[in-house]
This record gives sequence, C-alpha cells and structure tokens, in this order.
Amino acid sequence: MTILLTGSSRGIGAAIHGALTDAGQTVIGHGTQSGIAADFADPAGPRALWQAALEQADGTIDVLINNAGVFEANPLDRDHDDWVGDWERTLRIDLTAAAELSRLAVRHWQERGTHGRIVNIASRAAYRGDSPAHWHYAAAKAGMVAMTKTIARGYAREGIYAFAICPGFTMTGMADDYLASRGGEGLLADIPLGKVAMPEEVAKVARFCALEAPASMTGAVLDVNGASYVR
Repeated sequence: MTILLTGSSRGIGAAIHGALTDAGQTVIGHGTQSGIAADFADPAGPRALWQAALEQADGTIDVLINNAGVFEANPLDRDHDDWVGDWERTLRIDLTAAAELSRLAVRHWQERGTHGRIVNIASRAAYRGDSPAHWHYAAAKAGMVAMTKTIARGYAREGIYAFAICPGFTMTGMADDYLASRGGEGLLADIPLGKVAMPEEVAKVARFCALEAPASMTGAVLDVNGASYVR
C-alpha cells in the first residue's frame, strides 16, 4: 500500500509517518524539511505534489492523508487588507490544498476502478471555534470536516472512504507557542484529562483510519482532545 502524507516532516505528520512505516507501509512524505517539497500557498503546489508523488509511486496511490496546515495569529485590529490576506492564505493552505488533493485522489481511484481512503487531520476548532485571532483557522477546519462528510456520502458505493480526526492541543512546536501565549497551565485547566495530547496518540488514530477502519465507519469524525470538547 502506498500512502501520500502531507506535512510529514514534523509534529503530528512526523508521528503519522513513523506509525505507518512501522506498520510496513510505503509512505510518500511532503514537507518543508523532508519529502517532496510543495508550497501550498502557491495554487500550483497541490497538483505538483500529486504528480510528483504519483511518479514516485509508479502510478498508484492508495491512501491520502491531508495533515499539512498553518496556525497563524490574525488579530482583528490589523490592517483590513492584511487581515483578509491572512484569511486567504490560511484557507488556501489548510483547506483548498486538501480539497484539491482529495479531488485528484478520488479521480485517480475512479479512473482505476480501485478503492481508496482519505484521512483529514482537522481540529476540535471545527466544532468549538478558536481564539479571536484564529477565526480563519477554525473556519478552515470546519470546512475540512464538512468536506470529509461530503466525500464519504458521495463515493462510499465506489469503495472510496473518508475520515476526519479532530485533535485538541497537541504537543508540537505549534502548540507549544500557543500554550505559552495563552498562559500555559491555565489553559490546561480546560482539558479534563489534564494534559495535552502527544503526536503519537493522534498518529495511532490516523494509522487506524488509513489501514484498519471498517468501511461502515466512512464519514466518521474522531476526537482526540482529552475531553476538552465532547460532541
């Protein structure tokens, strides 16, 4: 099985990469530090990545995991054009790029008449929102969840399955910065489990969705947030 994993060079992505390779799978990574380089802020980036990955995979990709994303503060009192510009950047990287890759994957499987799986790494922010400086991030992740459900409903009969994972805070560099900016220990009081999730915990769920989840689970959204948001 060949898996294309975006954002594979650090944090959750690196943990997913390790979990899948440990399971004996072939993983084609994408990232700024390792794997195939592709800038998702560039509209040409997702398609270029897909084409490069297909070539590396000898024409067959079985699973797509959309993990790449940015989490950048965009305060409401910024210059209007700058604020809008950061909205567009975040939605392009966190949502539109994933949509493009998902479309290319679905078409790939349809043309080959084969099954396939898409695993989208979203966020609890899709459901409970985020800070006043992160409207764009929450909106992008909500869009990713809606996209996952739409793909699941649209293509299940063709053997094309889609799953979304919604982590809360995860102990990556991105989460470290956010925790520090929000008071650290005070923020942990919002997590009943009392600790931030480790990337390896999210990776276990991603591996399950990519390799083992039964077909009847397609469309499922799995929470990994220490009960900080219970739907």
